Amino acid sequence: MNPTHPAVADVTARLTRRSRQTRAAYLARTQVAAESGPARGRLACANLAHGFAASDAPAKAALRGRTKPNLAIVTSYNDMLSAHQPFGEYPPVLKRAAVRAGGIAQVAGAVPAMCDGITQGRDGMELSLYSRDVIAMSTAIALSHDMFDGALLLGVCDKIVPGLLIGALSFGHLPTVFVPAGPMASGLPNGEKARIRQLYAEGKVGRDELLEAEAASYHSRGTCTFYGTANSNQLLMEVLGLHLPGSSFVNPDTPLREALTDAAAARAVAITRQGGEPTPIAEVVDEKAVVNACVALLASGGSTNHTLHLVAIARAAGIQLTWQDLSDLSAVVPLLCRIYPNGPADVNHFHAAGGIAFLVHTLLRAGLLHEDVTTVMGRGLSTYTREPVLRGGVLTWEEGPKQSLDLDVLRPADAPFAPDGGLKVLGGPLGTAVVKTSAVRPEHRVVTAPALVFDGQADFLAAFSEGRLDGRDLVAVIRYQGPAANGMPELHKLTPALGVLQDRGQRVAIVTDGRMSGASGKVTAAIHVTPEAALGGPLSRLRDGDVITVDADAGVLDVAGGDALHEREATGRPPSAEEFVGTGRELFAAFRATVGPADQGASIFPSHLSTEEVALVQPV
Repeated sequence: MNPTHPAVADVTARLTRRSRQTRAAYLARTQVAAESGPARGRLACANLAHGFAASDAPAKAALRGRTKPNLAIVTSYNDMLSAHQPFGEYPPVLKRAAVRAGGIAQVAGAVPAMCDGITQGRDGMELSLYSRDVIAMSTAIALSHDMFDGALLLGVCDKIVPGLLIGALSFGHLPTVFVPAGPMASGLPNGEKARIRQLYAEGKVGRDELLEAEAASYHSRGTCTFYGTANSNQLLMEVLGLHLPGSSFVNPDTPLREALTDAAAARAVAITRQGGEPTPIAEVVDEKAVVNACVALLASGGSTNHTLHLVAIARAAGIQLTWQDLSDLSAVVPLLCRIYPNGPADVNHFHAAGGIAFLVHTLLRAGLLHEDVTTVMGRGLSTYTREPVLRGGVLTWEEGPKQSLDLDVLRPADAPFAPDGGLKVLGGPLGTAVVKTSAVRPEHRVVTAPALVFDGQADFLAAFSEGRLDGRDLVAVIRYQGPAANGMPELHKLTPALGVLQDRGQRVAIVTDGRMSGASGKVTAAIHVTPEAALGGPLSRLRDGDVITVDADAGVLDVAGGDALHEREATGRPPSAEEFVGTGRELFAAFRATVGPADQGASIFPSHLSTEEVALVQPV
C-alpha cells in the first residue's frame, strides 16, 4: 500500500480544518447522548410500557431491562419500487437474527420512498429532492422514541439512502448498519435500451416498442442495474463502512443475500455498547470516511446527485464538504469503471469483474483511500477488499480478487480508463456548476454556441419535436429548475433529444440549474447552476442568442458580455404558488421558501450547526 496521495491528504487536511468547530460541536452532542446509556432505561414507566405493549412475553422481558440491545428497524419498503419490494420480508428475518445474536429488534418506523423512474418528466418529480429531507425527518421521528441501542436502516434508491443517513446522523451515538436488497438480474443490455430510446425520440419506433424495451430492462424485484444514484448509494455506503463488505450487489432471492441480511442484524447487535464493540455512527462518518466516499464516487463514475447528497450528509455530521473538494479530488482520482451510462456494462457485470472489493483494493494500493477509518466491521477499510461466500451454508469472508476479471468494465488504478474522475466544477459569469465528463467524448467537451432559453424541459422538447432545433449549434439553457423554483427535478428526458442533435453533427450542450443525475450521458451538461434563476441568478437574465461557452476541460461557464448581464431585467420566472399545485406540490411551499443552494446540499436543514452549538465547544 502506497502512502496517502498528496492531493487526497491535502483535501482531507483542509476539510478537517474547515470543519473544526462544527465537527467538534457535533461530536460533543453525540457524546452526551452516548454517555447516558440505553435511552429506554431513562423512560418513565408509562412511556416504557407503551414501548413494549404489543411485544410478546420474551420481548417484554428483554425490553424491561438494559442488558439486551434493542435495534430500531427503519424501513423504506413499498411494493412500487422494485429495489425496495424485497424489504417487505426483512423485518421478521432481522428480528429473528437479532434474537439469535443476543439482542432484540423492533420496527421503529417507515419512511416514504418515491420512484424517480416513475416520476421522470412528471409533476411528482418536483417532490423528489424534497423527499430526501422528509425521509431524514421521518428517520428522526422513528428513532426519537428513545427505545433503541442501535439501528438497521433499509434503503436503496435515490434520495432514500441519503435521507436515512442524514436522519441517522442526528442520532450519532447509535451504531447503525445499512441493509441493502441487491440488484435485479441483468435484462435487456443497456446499450440496446439506449438505442431504442433514441429511436423513439426520433419518431422511428412507437410506444409499444419502447415499452417492450423498458419492460425487458426493468423486469423483476431488485435495484435497476444501471449505475445511477441508487447503485451509487450502495457503493458509497459500503465504502463509508456502513454496509457489510461485499453486500451491495448480491442479487435478491439467493442464499448469499439471505445470509448477509441475517449477518447485518447480528453485526448491529455486536457493535452496540451491550454487544461489546460499541461503534456509534458518528465515529464511522468522519472526515476521512467522507473523503473516501468522494474518491469512490469519482473512481466509479457515479451519480452527480451525490454532489448534493454528499455535501448534505457531511454537514449532518458537522463536516463542511464543498464542490471544490470534489473537483480537486477528481483531478487526481482516475476513472476505473465503465458502467452504464458511462459504458455498456451493468452493475452485475461490475460485481462479477471484481466489484467493490477490487475497487477498494486498487485505490488503497494507490494511496487514494484512507485505510485508517472505523467501519461497522471494525477498524480499517482493507476489510472491504474481502468478499462474502457461503461455505457449507456458513457465511464467511475471503480475500477478493487482486486483479480485474474484465478490463472492459473495471481497471486497476495504474491502468485507468481516464486519468481523472470526470467531475469538474465550472465557474464564470453564469455562476457555479458541476459537469460530469466520464461519458462525454473529448471532442464534445468544449462547446461555444448561441443560447436557446427555456423555462422548463417541456418547452425544450416541444421545440425539438417541431424541428426548431434542427441544423443549428446551440446551448440549451433550461432554467427555473433549481431547488427554490420547483424542487430541482431531474431532467432525464432532455438526453435522448440532445443525443440525436449531437449525432447529426450539431454542437450542443446543456446549462441548467436542475439535475440530470448520471443521465447527462454523452452530451456536455453544466448542471446544478448556482445561484439559481429563481433567486435572481444570472440564468434569469439570459436571452436567446447569447453566446455561451461551456468548457468542461478548463472549468469555464462563460457568456459573451457577461460583465453587463447584471444590468438586464429577468426574462422569465419560476412557477407561482398558484401554479405549483397538484400531485401534492402545494404541501411543499415551505420547502421552496427555505431550501438552501445546490452547492450547500440543496437542503432545508441549516448548512452549519447553530452558533449556540459551536459556542459550546472550545477550539482545540
